[in-house]
Amino acid sequence: MRFTLRIGLAVLVVSSPPALANGAKAPLQIVVSRQQQSLVVYDGDTVVATSKVSTGKRGHTTPTGIFSILEKRRRHKSNIYSNAPMPFMQRLTWPGIALHGSNHVPDYPASHGCVRLPGKFAASLFRMTERGMHVVISDRQVAPAEISSATLFQPNQALPQAPPLSDVPLRPALSQLGGSAVEVAIADRPTATADFEREEPPIRVLITRRGTRETVRDLQALLNELGHEAGTPDGYSGPATLAAIRSFQAAEGISADGTLTPDLVEAVYRKAGRATPPNGTLRVRQQFRPLFEADVIIEKPELALGTHFLQFQDPDSRTGEGRWFGLSLENALTNSTKRRLGIETDADTMDFNILQRTLSRITVPEDVRQRIAMLLADGSSLSISDAEMGLETGEGTDFITVTRDSP
Repeated sequence: MRFTLRIGLAVLVVSSPPALANGAKAPLQIVVSRQQQSLVVYDGDTVVATSKVSTGKRGHTTPTGIFSILEKRRRHKSNIYSNAPMPFMQRLTWPGIALHGSNHVPDYPASHGCVRLPGKFAASLFRMTERGMHVVISDRQVAPAEISSATLFQPNQALPQAPPLSDVPLRPALSQLGGSAVEVAIADRPTATADFEREEPPIRVLITRRGTRETVRDLQALLNELGHEAGTPDGYSGPATLAAIRSFQAAEGISADGTLTPDLVEAVYRKAGRATPPNGTLRVRQQFRPLFEADVIIEKPELALGTHFLQFQDPDSRTGEGRWFGLSLENALTNSTKRRLGIETDADTMDFNILQRTLSRITVPEDVRQRIAMLLADGSSLSISDAEMGLETGEGTDFITVTRDSP
């Protein structure tokens, strides 16, 4: 039984976080609003707890976007601001943005970028959360709502279809590159009577547009395959890559200027006997570590995808059906980013149907869908964004999407 306690602006605190039948905590998510100076904890679309907060003041603005809890410490001191105490610290970025308790939480932005919480609430929240739990920070107040779409993954999609699924060729994640594609073996498929309850940690899935780094990385691999040494396919265009491009151009009778252009990329793929790859990329992480990547197709690429976050929970162990809860964030792309990605029309985050519309434009290969279905567990998540991964997404993180305010 739940009850509420109202004291000033620290509105609702639940006696204990919801628990699953096996004793584990239900997958929660936190939503912070900079405009409202508020924090709300959700279990699906149900409010579990809420509190006032104080975010970053001018010159130290708290970033907006999709984050997750990277580290938890009951006692912590700032290594930037004179060892200032940060009790019940829950880190969101390694450079220093965190949720933490404070004795000074006014109803206006006052921090150096962190999200300050009233002391007692910070302690309660600390007991609710686990490392890896998602935190969404937005300007306006947003709330998750249940989403239904054929594009979304379900554990029962791992069931064998007409022909049995063979090994699935998937790319290793960028940080695991050092060779060509890997073969991900899929064996011991579940049957129609299988128990779909997952004991494994939840996975994190990111769908975004194919970016410069992916293009350069795959070009490097193909140049190596064709005998033009471009070095390790890492997605960074250095001297070895430029020399390999010039070598290819000279061999093909093309002006050897070393310039990376769409025509050059098409020529390399044609020479290697490969089709030009799709315009979208899907990446998967688990426990802050990259698992694999795959290509996806984004229809109507001239329309922005927008920035969206969805979380999977409450799977039925008998049927394999679970519920997805999603929300959309404002993210103003720069004109240069839109030109580079070929985007002509911005996403309208006020369109109540924007998330379903975006999902309907994404096609994930069936083999990849089944691979994800076999990994899908309570609390797994899906992020969708036009922009490539930012610098915040690195070793020891989930996919972090930092959004940009409108001018």
